[in-house]
This record gives sequence, C-alpha cells and structure tokens, in this order.
Amino acid sequence: MSEERTERPERTERPERPQYRGNGPRKRRPFQRRKVCRFCADKELVIDYKDPRILRSFITERGKIVPRRISGNCSKHQREITEAIKRARNIALIPIASTHVVA
Repeated sequence: MSEERTERPERTERPERPQYRGNGPRKRRPFQRRKVCRFCADKELVIDYKDPRILRSFITERGKIVPRRISGNCSKHQREITEAIKRARNIALIPIASTHVVA
C-alpha cells in the first residue's frame, strides 16, 4: 500500500450565513443602536398639543399613536405625547384617522 499524501485544498472563506427566516428560535439579535428619547436629549423641544407638526411624527399613517418601543420615547414623555395627541384630536388639529371613508 502506498501512502501518498494528497495535498488538501486550501480553505476558502466561509460563505455568509443566510438571513434569519423566522423558523425556530432566534439565537442572536443583530446589533441595534439604542433608541434615545428625543425630548430628554433636547431639552428645548417641548410637547405642545397646539403644535401638530411635532405630534405627527408620533402618529402612524393610519392615525394610531406610535408605541414607545418604536419611537424610543421614555415613559414620561410618551404619556405626555399621548395626552397631547388626544387633546389635539379633540380640538381637530389632528385627524383621528388619516382618511375617512364613507360607504
């Protein structure tokens, strides 16, 4: 028996892992930047129910209030935003829904 060693081919770089498709438990979350409350970071920014321009950034296109896990607000400012949006809706500065469809 002849023992000739064949040279192994050099290792190539690993192919990239496919992205998570949603089947099975998720092992690692990709790094995400921590959200910072806009109002805590900028003390000059004031929540006012009479300023719909600021409030619109916290409303979805369907007219719902954006939750703080998405907007990044702290709980104190999220409560103030929610109350300001409701006041603005009450005096019709902001529409309750984006479009009102009459059937």
